[in-house]
Amino acid sequence: MSEKITDDVLREVFLKTKTVAIVGISPDPAKPSHYVPAFMQREYGYKIIPVHPAHAGTTILGEPVLATLADLPVQEGGTGVDFVEIFRAAPAIAPFVVEAARRGIPYIWMPLGVSHEESAAEARALGATVIQDRCPKIDLPRLFPDGLPARD
Repeated sequence: MSEKITDDVLREVFLKTKTVAIVGISPDPAKPSHYVPAFMQREYGYKIIPVHPAHAGTTILGEPVLATLADLPVQEGGTGVDFVEIFRAAPAIAPFVVEAARRGIPYIWMPLGVSHEESAAEARALGATVIQDRCPKIDLPRLFPDGLPARD
């Protein structure tokens, strides 16, 4: 059963998030997998961790690109990533959703037009909040038109 994501849930996600991993990030500024994280970084101050095997070792949005989620540095209490957005088509997204949940990433996001209820249910069972078929570039300015309040 799909989890109802309310504006209150979205506000909580955005307020508790500081670091966002972007799986499938693109170096092409015309693609959503580039301009959405660029917007989050530039307009809302999120730290972006790019993840894409084809671009590993390069830099996107001023950050070094990791090959996989397994390459996230382990810190006390987890990976230090609060939120992962996975830019993959629905048929290919399931392993990334489940891996993110297993790595303890609390918020897992699937972009507009993408949902995968089976993997979302598995991730929720592992304790993650899963947001499907939404866009932070739409929801952030709608919920926080004046920017985010100061966060610890």
